[in-house]
Amino acid sequence: MDDVAVLFWDLGGVVLSNGWDEHARADAVRRFSLDAADFEQRHHQAAGEFETGRITLDAYLDRTVFFRERNFSSDSFKEFFFAQSSEKTETRVLLDELTATRRYFLAALNNESAELNAYRIRKFNLLRNFSAFFTSCYLRALKPDPLIYKLALEITQRAPQECIFIDDRPENLEPAKALGMRAIRFESAGQLRTSLAEAGIQPALVGG
Repeated sequence: MDDVAVLFWDLGGVVLSNGWDEHARADAVRRFSLDAADFEQRHHQAAGEFETGRITLDAYLDRTVFFRERNFSSDSFKEFFFAQSSEKTETRVLLDELTATRRYFLAALNNESAELNAYRIRKFNLLRNFSAFFTSCYLRALKPDPLIYKLALEITQRAPQECIFIDDRPENLEPAKALGMRAIRFESAGQLRTSLAEAGIQPALVGG
């Protein structure tokens, strides 16, 4: 078995909360008295372009919310949009331990819109852990499209066998495994620590 050189991490659901998932959108519907069915339909029509960086946050909101006059401002909706993000503290502890070893290239591999990704990088100081962000908004591809995984491998110039990919969604793990990467489904920080140990990354070494 090749030594692990690279750990690719999903962000939403693993390191952070999901930034703009169905729960956040449902909260937005209640907070701003939106038509739930209409908003969801408009979201799904715009989501692909939004998360691959083809439209901006302003354009997304114009399509989904501000296609007609509202009694609230775009700024107030954006404030709500960004406020949905939070950190998974126990995962971050593990990430900090891995970073301190200086043994691995740590990178994000996630689906996210450009403005949200930039906000979350700043808000949670993700640069202290990650050396690169292979995000859908930059690579113009969405997981589970195999292209985004291939691009991450090509850019890092690492063999798939040297890489571990961590994600909470099984459908996102399958393309990584098909390419030869090792894949770990995230369930909790404790489970992830154990799974990494089973892949040759011992918890005793992680903290060292």
